Amino acid sequence: MTANNRTCYTGTAIALHWLIAFTVFGTFCFGLYVSGLPFSPRRIRWISYHKWVGISIFLLALFRLLWRFGHPAPALPATMPAWQRRTATASHSALYVLLLFIPLSGWLYSSAAGVPVVYLGLIRLPDLITPDKPLAKILKLTHMVLNYTLAGIVIVHALAALKHHFVDRDGVFARMLPFLKSSQPPVKRSEDAIR
Repeated sequence: MTANNRTCYTGTAIALHWLIAFTVFGTFCFGLYVSGLPFSPRRIRWISYHKWVGISIFLLALFRLLWRFGHPAPALPATMPAWQRRTATASHSALYVLLLFIPLSGWLYSSAAGVPVVYLGLIRLPDLITPDKPLAKILKLTHMVLNYTLAGIVIVHALAALKHHFVDRDGVFARMLPFLKSSQPPVKRSEDAIR
């Protein structure tokens, strides 16, 4: 079945989408909590956990991107205005970029701070750069800004999905949650609406 006549994402794409979504939400909240803790062995241990999850998100996002190349997304409804199509494409691209670059920025920050990343406490990942305290401060800020940028895009993404389901009723949200497909019939819109 081609992308043009498929009405939903593949099961693998759906599973990866929601796994990444919930993992990102959890690690974002966890990162905010841990960053506010005083320096202690527990804080160090929990930051290690945060790094583990970050690397896992990187690997999942990379796999999701590779999967997407071989399994294109279902076609958007013909009734969707062109500007919404362009915005959807841009926001999805931004999400992929951030899901890859946020973990990398954290890894770079750890390397610059002179703190190794030991994935799952077993695999010591190579330092990406040599220790550099001034650069570490910049990378820490970069990591934080990228995370808040991701949070903003995710909020807009979620609101747009809800609008498509409850207002437009065009089946866009159901592409990622197939059980919603029969809950509401799509509303036909005039040709003027797609301009």
